[in-house]
Amino acid sequence: MKPAPSNRSALTFILVTLVINSMGIGLMMPVMPSLLQELTQLSVSDAARWGGALTFVYALMQFLFGPTLGNLSDRFGRRPVLLISMFAMALDYLIMALSWHLAVLFVGRMLSGISGATFSAASAYIADVSSKEDRAKNFGLVGAGFGVGFVLGPMIGGYLGEYGTRAPFYAAAALSFINFLFGFFVLPETLKPDNRRAFDWKRANPLGALKQIAAYPAVRTLLLAVFLFDIAHYVYPAVWSFYAEEVFNWSPQDIGLSLGAVGIGFVFVQGYLIRVLEPKIGPGRTLFLSLCANLLAFIGLSLASAGWVAYMMIAFAALGAMATPTFTALMANRIPDNAQGELQGLISSAAGLSMVVSPLLMTQVFAAFSGADATIRFPGAPFAVAGFLILISILIALPFMRLRDKTPVREETGESPAE
Repeated sequence: MKPAPSNRSALTFILVTLVINSMGIGLMMPVMPSLLQELTQLSVSDAARWGGALTFVYALMQFLFGPTLGNLSDRFGRRPVLLISMFAMALDYLIMALSWHLAVLFVGRMLSGISGATFSAASAYIADVSSKEDRAKNFGLVGAGFGVGFVLGPMIGGYLGEYGTRAPFYAAAALSFINFLFGFFVLPETLKPDNRRAFDWKRANPLGALKQIAAYPAVRTLLLAVFLFDIAHYVYPAVWSFYAEEVFNWSPQDIGLSLGAVGIGFVFVQGYLIRVLEPKIGPGRTLFLSLCANLLAFIGLSLASAGWVAYMMIAFAALGAMATPTFTALMANRIPDNAQGELQGLISSAAGLSMVVSPLLMTQVFAAFSGADATIRFPGAPFAVAGFLILISILIALPFMRLRDKTPVREETGESPAE
């Protein structure tokens, strides 16, 4: 095992890993519709249904296997899980680049969902090298890395798409493999031997992991709040493009620019602002501020009738990006060190389930309240639903927003002291 890294070098590696992996996801976005049409010989609208099915399969695999990989990282360490995930991602993109049938594309997305431990294992890695006081701001690197990749990936993917629908997938495979080699030679292990625990299939699944985490009432409550927050937050990828075209008559280029603005905002907030703000006001108040910013963004978008209003709300949405790392830190600080992977796997599983629920819910709401035949025309209805879910999340998490300091856990099998 390699010597333990400094916090700075470990966090730098994780940031690079997340940027490269997010770029890989973003690279394929501009050409996925064309690839689906090429494989199915269907129209854009019909091919979009298969695109939704691919997203569903990816999210379902994340839901089912997130706790398994999280528990494996608690048993064998973060390094092997991260390296296997990186290699599997490279293989996944290569499979999609070579796909000759729609079924092969589904195999690739299933593999991608199963190996989606990168974010959960990376979060556990961050928990290992961070003090309890620094976890919230360091968890912000996860979102910052994703934001950078979200900005760069689609731009590069759109350019490479000019050379063919397969070119971005080859580029994503190459990036992922380079990342694997980088990690293989420089990535140290951060989970100490005395913090490892035996792997148990009974807890290495969503229900089993939830049962174990249920021993900590505070974490169980916060996890419910996170789940509702995630359902609300995934309204953006579910309906943003349709909403922007319907309400503002934006072109694809306009929509791309708005998504770029979102990515830049997320990078600033999660990469810088939270690192300045959270140590000053504490995780509880940071969470309250970010959830309120999300609520304002959703209310504003539900009522917006002009594009400039949407850009104002994007600013509030970016400020609300502090919610995810703060939620994660509040839960991580209530879990022992030898269960961090299990917790991050369960958080990943909850995110996967919300990725299944949210697109189905939000697109149906949008369809019911938009279009010429809608009984009540309210295209912003999905954002109103998201705002309602955020309000419930605020009420559930409210007891934890009054705390500047976290409550220490006693031991793995015991509960934390009363909140």
